[in-house]
Amino acid sequence: NNKNNKTVVQVLSTVSSATLGASLIDIALYHHFQTNHPSLSHTTFNPKSRPAQRLMEGCKKLKHLLSMLPEGTVTVETIGKNDMDVTLSGNRELLKQLCQESIVNKLKGMITLAIEKAGVGDDILGSDDDDVSLAVEITGGGTRVPMIQDAIREAIGKGNDFVLSKSFDDTSLAFGASLISDIDPSSSSSSSSNTIEITPEDKQRRAQLLEKELAMTSRDVELLRKDEIRNQIEAHILELRSARHSSHGSLLPSSDEFTSHLDDNDDWLFSDECDQATIETMEEKWTQILSRTQELCADYLAAKQADAERKEKELEEEAKRAAAEQEAEAANGDGEAEDHDTRRLPFKRRMEIVMKNKAEANELFSGKNYQHAAARYAKALSHCSKFFDLSPEQKKEVDDVKLSLYLNLAFAYIKLEKFDNALLQCNEALNIDAESGKALYRRATVLYQKRKFDDAVKDLDKAEKLSPEDKAVKKLRVLVDKQLQKQKAKEKAMAKKMFG
Repeated sequence: NNKNNKTVVQVLSTVSSATLGASLIDIALYHHFQTNHPSLSHTTFNPKSRPAQRLMEGCKKLKHLLSMLPEGTVTVETIGKNDMDVTLSGNRELLKQLCQESIVNKLKGMITLAIEKAGVGDDILGSDDDDVSLAVEITGGGTRVPMIQDAIREAIGKGNDFVLSKSFDDTSLAFGASLISDIDPSSSSSSSSNTIEITPEDKQRRAQLLEKELAMTSRDVELLRKDEIRNQIEAHILELRSARHSSHGSLLPSSDEFTSHLDDNDDWLFSDECDQATIETMEEKWTQILSRTQELCADYLAAKQADAERKEKELEEEAKRAAAEQEAEAANGDGEAEDHDTRRLPFKRRMEIVMKNKAEANELFSGKNYQHAAARYAKALSHCSKFFDLSPEQKKEVDDVKLSLYLNLAFAYIKLEKFDNALLQCNEALNIDAESGKALYRRATVLYQKRKFDDAVKDLDKAEKLSPEDKAVKKLRVLVDKQLQKQKAKEKAMAKKMFG
C-alpha cells in the first residue's frame, strides 16, 4: 500500500515450523543408505560414532551435489565392512521419493495455509493483470534444492517458468526478526489484527535473554583463551620431549628434575585444578613453566636461538644474492620476469628451462638453502603451465616432471616448517597421481607435524599398501601410533574426570 508517497508493508499471515528444515534431507539420505546400501546394512551405527558422523557428512555433500546436478556420487572413507570406503550414489528423483512426506508435502501444506489465512485467492495468484504483481522471495540454504523450489511453485499453482527471486542473502531472516522484535505498536500505521504487540513482560523477558546471551558470549571468550593457553603448554611439553632427538638434544638435562617438570605439568593439564582455573591462574602457570624451562634448559635454548639467528642471517644473504642474480640475468637478457613470459616456445626449449630451474633448485636444496630452493621449484612449475598443444606422450612427460617438482617443493616447505604450504603441494602431487606412495608419505609427514594423526594414518595405510617395504613409511607409522596412543590415554583420563 502507498500512503503519502511512503510504502507501507502489511503482514497478512505467517506460518512457521520448528522442525522443518534442510537437515531433514540429510537425515532421510542417512537412513536410506544405512538401511539399503550393501556395505552399510550389516550394522547400525551409534549416532555419535565417527562412522555415523562421516556418513552424515557424506549425505550432506550428496545433497549439495544434487542441488547443482541431476545425479551425483560421493565417497565416504572407512565406514564399510573391514573399514572399506563406501560410494553413495543418488539422483533428484530418489531425493524426492525420500522426502515427499516429511518435507515436500509439509512445505506445500504450510504455503497453502499461509495463502488461505491471508485471504489471497486465484484473482491474485493467477492474475495476468499488469497492475497485480506476484513475487516470491526465497532465502536460506535449503531453498537451493530444486525439489524445494518445485514444491513452492506447485503450492502457488505456477509452472517451472515462474522465477523465484533470490535477492535476499542468508542474513535477511535474522535481520527481519530483529526489526519485528522492536516494533512499537503505537507507531504502526496498520490497524490489522496481525499487528505485533509487545507487552512489558515480553520486554522484560527479552532483557533477561539478552543478559544470558552476553554472559554466554563472555564465557565463550574465557573458554577460548583457556584453550589457547592449554594448547601452548601442551605444545611446549611435546616440543621438549621431541627435542631429545634433535641436533641439540644432548644439551637437554638428563636429570629426574627435568622429567618431573614435563610429567607434572602434563598431568596438570588434565587435572580438576586446570579445569577450574581462571584465565589469570593459567597465564601465571604458563609463565612459571616457561621460567622453569629456561632454568633447566638454558644451554639447549641458547643453542636453538643461535641456530635461528644464523638461519635468518643466511636467508638475508641468500636474498641479496638472488636479487643480484636476477639483476644480472635481466642485464644479460637471459630470461624475462616470470609473470611476463608469454612466449610460445617449442616443447623442447620450454622443457629445458623447466629442467634448468629444477637442477638449480636441487643444488640449492643440497646446500640447505631451502628458501631459495623452494623459489626455484616454484619457478620451474610456473614454466610447466606454459606448455601448449601437447600430445598424450608430452602431457605424460610434463605430468611426471610436475609430480617431482611438487614433491620437492613440499619437502623444501617441510624443512622451512611451512606445513600449510607443504600440504598444498602434496595435494597437488596427489591430484596428478593419487597412487603416488611418495606423495602419500610426504603428506602424512605434514599431517603428523600438524598433529592431525587420524588423517596421517589414512595416508600411511595407502602408502604401506603401495610400498610395503618402505622403511621411512614404517618409521613414521611408529611415531604416529605413539601419538595416537597418548591422545587416547588423555581422552580416557578426561572422560573419567568428566563422567566418573
